[in-house]
Amino acid sequence: MSKAKIRIVESTCVPLPFENVDTDQIIPARFLTATSREGFGDNLFRDWRYDKNGLKNMNFVLNDSSYKGEILVAGKNFGCGSSREHAVWAVHDYGFKAVVSSYFADIFRNNALNNGLLPVVLPGKIFKELLNLVKAEPETKVQIDLQEQLFTILPIGLSIRFDINPYKKECLLNGLDDIDYLLGVQNHILEFENKKKVFA
Repeated sequence: MSKAKIRIVESTCVPLPFENVDTDQIIPARFLTATSREGFGDNLFRDWRYDKNGLKNMNFVLNDSSYKGEILVAGKNFGCGSSREHAVWAVHDYGFKAVVSSYFADIFRNNALNNGLLPVVLPGKIFKELLNLVKAEPETKVQIDLQEQLFTILPIGLSIRFDINPYKKECLLNGLDDIDYLLGVQNHILEFENKKKVFA
């Protein structure tokens, strides 16, 4: 299924400095009954956003109107725990286009790349500087240029390159999933198969 293309994301950020946030905290297991990807954003960080009576926890960042944007700045080892794709669906469905951290759990990072959510890893020192700046100045904007693989903290003009799998980069740039990509190169695959038959 085709997804929205990601080229440049320029936005303010939402800081979530906690380390080792696992997938059950991102989307609690009791909300995994749906089969479509839509609607999971309503329960993103559900047990942190609401108390047992369903009232908003005003101390949690998603309930703080000072912070908004399409980029989540998350603590080290974000997305650890189970392999559920629903965690990525919830983050994406809430409205985030990218998650920035100093380290991602491998499964979460791969799920993100497969589902149209851009994970950006920054060196610890720069990540800490970003996090402190965003917490102190909620209007801080950053720019993620996927084509150039460049992350920029706009107010201070600090730019740094980030790594991404070249194949997944192409998919994100063009809004493709694996099936879309294969269909797009179908003629090349057939040509290759025909050449193999000739030399068999």
